[in-house]
Amino acid sequence: MLELGSVRWGDMLFSLLMFIILFLLLRKYAFGPLMNVMEKRANQIEKDLEEAKRNRAEAEKLLAEQRANLEQAKKDAKTILENARNTSEKQAEEIIRAAKAEVDQYKSVARKEIEREKEKAVEALRKEMGQLSVLLASKVIEKELDPKQQQQLIDDFLKEVGTKKWVQ
Repeated sequence: MLELGSVRWGDMLFSLLMFIILFLLLRKYAFGPLMNVMEKRANQIEKDLEEAKRNRAEAEKLLAEQRANLEQAKKDAKTILENARNTSEKQAEEIIRAAKAEVDQYKSVARKEIEREKEKAVEALRKEMGQLSVLLASKVIEKELDPKQQQQLIDDFLKEVGTKKWVQ
């Protein structure tokens, strides 16, 4: 074989030929399936990333919807509280108005009753005073008295009237 220096060209050519054959065999039987597996894996990773992006977008959309729902619920609760407060204030005003009307009615009835009782008392007092006047006059007529005796008679009579009940 050809030899130039210490290099053996035949061995080198044989090694090169073996390398090329080995490369072609590996390319056909090993690299092809290995590349297919790597390509499938890359495609799967890409699909998973796209799905993760979609899931994230959907989660963000749902989060935004939930936040909007929460805000709406807060607004609704505030409205309900305001309505309840207004209703209770109106009811309180109505109760107070009704109570005042009832008190006014009771006052009116009480005033009328007091006025009737006053009129009865005045009438009874008039009758009694009339009877007392007649009685006093009859006692004064019975006796001819000087002013001092008349005053004494009136005082005695008033004491007697204070201890007795007079019939109408």
